[in-house]
Amino acid sequence: MVAVSRPSDLLKARAETNTTLTGLVLSLAGVALLVGGVGIANTMVVSVMERRGEVGLRRALGARRGQITLQFLIEAVLLGLFGGLGGAAVGVTVVYAYAAVQEWPAVVPTVWVLAGPAVAVVVGTVAGLYPALRAAQMSPTGALRSS
Repeated sequence: MVAVSRPSDLLKARAETNTTLTGLVLSLAGVALLVGGVGIANTMVVSVMERRGEVGLRRALGARRGQITLQFLIEAVLLGLFGGLGGAAVGVTVVYAYAAVQEWPAVVPTVWVLAGPAVAVVVGTVAGLYPALRAAQMSPTGALRSS
């Protein structure tokens, strides 16, 4: 028995495979973003707890709640930014290395390289919001007393 296939069948199978693979990669990226966000939030909560004395002293010396919030929020955003830049660098390196091993041309869309750190900044901002607001709500006397 002879099987006959048409080019359109192969193109359809390739498109379905690409769609499935893209969905898988995006799902993994979503999980990585969630884990990164939880990691940033955890790091910032621990940072706020360890720096109660600093927060209390700054508040006692006249720092406003907004300044405390901004300080911790900037730290969380920077964690997200550096994580995103590192992830983009590792991702591009892996793509080029894999393409070289397979003897394929490497294709890395610039928009994806830029989107990674941008999304990481958003995740850092969202993850750092609660700890930053929590730090700003500390009373100066309570924070100094507990340190």
